[in-house]
Parts: sequence; structure tokens; C-alpha cells
Amino acid sequence: MTTNVIPSTPTQSALSSPQTGLRRWLKWLPSLFFIVAAVLLLVSISQPYWGLVLQAPQYPGGLRLRVFVNNMTGDEDPKLDEVREIDGLNHYIGMKSLYEAAKFERSIAIPAVILMVALLVVAAFWRRRWTWLLAIPALLFPIIFLADLGFWMAYYGQNLDPYAPLSSSIQPFTPPVLGEGVIGQFKTVAYVDTGWYIVFVGSLLIAAALLVKLGSRNMKPEG
Repeated sequence: MTTNVIPSTPTQSALSSPQTGLRRWLKWLPSLFFIVAAVLLLVSISQPYWGLVLQAPQYPGGLRLRVFVNNMTGDEDPKLDEVREIDGLNHYIGMKSLYEAAKFERSIAIPAVILMVALLVVAAFWRRRWTWLLAIPALLFPIIFLADLGFWMAYYGQNLDPYAPLSSSIQPFTPPVLGEGVIGQFKTVAYVDTGWYIVFVGSLLIAAALLVKLGSRNMKPEG
């Protein structure tokens, strides 16, 4: 007596296992990106976001300004308070004190960053169709920072004190947020610094996470 053995065929689940594995990976990848972006946001607090070098005849090495999310410093030279030196030079052309700029933004900066971190963590682990919206503030943060900085640069440059010692020789101007500028006998070089690059990388990760979420939703199961 012989027994006919019917060759087994791959089940539908076996056939679809590669796609199932891919979908499972894509399901968790956005969460990973959100968490890494949240960590980068926290790390950025300790780093300067923007810098400025002011070159003047009386300062051959230049004066340096470093802007963090909630304060500003010089180049950590114990012998020279560079922020006050720059303020002193700005006084001659009628520009307001740097310490008066963006007071509100600086007062809420740390709580705002912590809030964005919390929103990213929630978006990473609370799976709802709308939770991706929680990542939008952190996604736009690098652009918002530069836009706000540009507003204050323009406000200061366009509202000079007409009674300043050099007011007659300096017309209202808009200092560049990035690149070189010339103001009378002074030259400035502005650039984004380490902290901004860190949050920009985080922003790219958030954008990638949102694209992965969109792509995974559009994937159709086989069969």
C-alpha cells in the first residue's frame, strides 16, 4: 500500500512574510526617529545656535557673540566681556542694547524646548492618526529660530537712535542673519552654530519619520 504525499505549498502568510516584516519595521521606525530628534533637542540647549564676529579697527582679533536659545555670551574670554563691548560700539551708531532683544523668546525658550521634546515622545508612543501633528513644532523650530532672529536684527537696524554720536553717518540698515555685512567701518560675519545644526538634523529625522508614516499607510497587503 502506497501513500501519496502531496507536496506542501507555501501558505499565504509565508509568502507575505517579507512584506509583513517590512511593515513591522516601518511601523516602529518613525518612533525611533522621533525619540532621537527629542534627544537632539535636549542636547542643543547647551550649544550656541548662532554666532557673530564683529571686526573693528580697534579689535584686530574681532569680537565674538554666541547666541543660545535663552542667553548670549562672548567667546568665553575672561579678560573681555565681548557682549558689552559690542553693545558699546552699537551705542555709537544708535542701536539698542543686545540685552533688550527677544526678552520674551529667551524667557520661554527652555520650557518651549522641553514641551517640544514631550510632544515628540507622545507622538512616538501614542499611535493615533493625528499624533503626527505633535511633531510639527519641532520640525519647524530651526526655521522659526532664524526667522525670529531675522526679525530682531531688522528691528534693531531699522530703528536707530537719531541722537546717537554717529547717527549722521549711519543710515538705517538690516544686518544679515547669515554671511558678511558692512556697517560703517565695521564688518560682521554671521553664521549658524552647533546648536542649530543639531536641531536641523532632528528636523530632518522628523521629516523622514512623517514620510515613512505616509508611505507605510499607502502600502497595500499582497493577495
